[in-house]
Amino acid sequence: MPIHFGTDGWRAVISDSFTFDNLRIVAQAIADAVDSEHWDKGRSDELTPDPKKIVVGFDTRFLSDRFAGEVARVLAANGFTVLLAQSDSPTPAISYAVKHNRAIAGVMITASHNAPRYNGVKLKGAFGGSALPEQCRRVEVYINDNEEQARGPNLMDFKKAREAKLIQKFNPLPAYFDHLRTLIDTDAIADNPQRFVVDAMFGSGRGVIKSFLQGTGCEISEIRGEMNPGFGGVHPEPIAKNLGALASAISAGMGTFGVVTDGDADRIGAMDERGTFVDPHKIMALSLKYLVEQRGLTGAVVRTVSTTRMIDRLAKRYGLKLHETPVGFNHIADHMMQEDVLIGGEESGGISFKGHIPEGDGPIMGLLLVEMIAQSEKTLHGMVDELLADVGPAFYERTDLRLSRPVAKKEMTEFLTNQAPAEIGGEKVAEVSQRDGVKYIMADDSWLLIRPSGTEPVLRVYAEGRTQAMVKSLLGYGEQVAKSVV
Repeated sequence: MPIHFGTDGWRAVISDSFTFDNLRIVAQAIADAVDSEHWDKGRSDELTPDPKKIVVGFDTRFLSDRFAGEVARVLAANGFTVLLAQSDSPTPAISYAVKHNRAIAGVMITASHNAPRYNGVKLKGAFGGSALPEQCRRVEVYINDNEEQARGPNLMDFKKAREAKLIQKFNPLPAYFDHLRTLIDTDAIADNPQRFVVDAMFGSGRGVIKSFLQGTGCEISEIRGEMNPGFGGVHPEPIAKNLGALASAISAGMGTFGVVTDGDADRIGAMDERGTFVDPHKIMALSLKYLVEQRGLTGAVVRTVSTTRMIDRLAKRYGLKLHETPVGFNHIADHMMQEDVLIGGEESGGISFKGHIPEGDGPIMGLLLVEMIAQSEKTLHGMVDELLADVGPAFYERTDLRLSRPVAKKEMTEFLTNQAPAEIGGEKVAEVSQRDGVKYIMADDSWLLIRPSGTEPVLRVYAEGRTQAMVKSLLGYGEQVAKSVV
């Protein structure tokens, strides 16, 4: 099976395609790509990175630590000095370590929020975010080149590489925490310590928020923080249906709200004192409001095409420039590196803000939420209610609809544009956008986004309405479209 190294790296099923042999092939291609003259060595915004230094980290999945060690052996054999994380770490902590240590690149062994049977490789750039699409393409070119030339990976004995100091173990958290202290007001939290639950979903965010807040007086109960490579049989994705354990912990009185991070801790979710899921749309809107109104910050606002338009309404009120991007945090990162961005985020929970790396970061957004609650002296439920009364109401749902046959993305986009309805659910369709899939925007700011999957016969349907009935109408229209594709 060919290895496809996409813009989000490579993911595959462990022991099927994700094997030590294939991983060595990928690691060699990364070494070749980074060593090549085509690798963009000047994209760090500060000091020029060391062209022979690479950071390697890993999550809590089955064999992730062993896979990371194998990547380090290949990189060391190619003359790189490898900073290898000493234990499982959040993806954003590894991304920050790349920038902080002036490394040329980073490799994170993770399949993020995917099912336990998957593992993967995420490639990081010198600037502390996901590698640029052209850098990922360069890796794929070398995978194919090496295969055609029958060139196998270089490999160095782990012990010898350690003795030669080509592999150096390190803890990424102290430097990451020092950086977070410049962005999170721990004094404000210590002035009004909170009692809450952290759900690590058995991922590599375990212990991070709790350790950072040590000494602030907060009472933090962490659940699903032990090592469990099978994630307790639940996908480590922070969405409502996967958070029964967090709802139980809150109802048992373990805390007055909950924050949750995904498998590699680059996504955030939350839960209020009633056990109601607080989705990333609301977290991002609350954060934007807080950063402007309480901290007096300004800058552009960036959201993906599938993220709430409450963000648009707030940006308009504050006179801030708003950018809408295709789905994927790499599009948000582009803006963060090119201009002064206040906050950027996507509906899946990847959010970052001014002063931080261009990377979705679960722990920092969880900590910002704790700070907001401490400062407001309100409950999380009360804050969300206030937000919705101010710039809502906003009801959101998404669903994946299977098609009877695969459909080309271009063909589907043309079909949806040409067949655009005049109205849905009694609201006029005011605008049709093709930024990523097709988005129908209603006169009342409700919207329906239909995105054909590029890899399987599936339509991803996202809807936001001013009422639950409107969301139902929008999703119903999406289902009609799926049925009409024969």
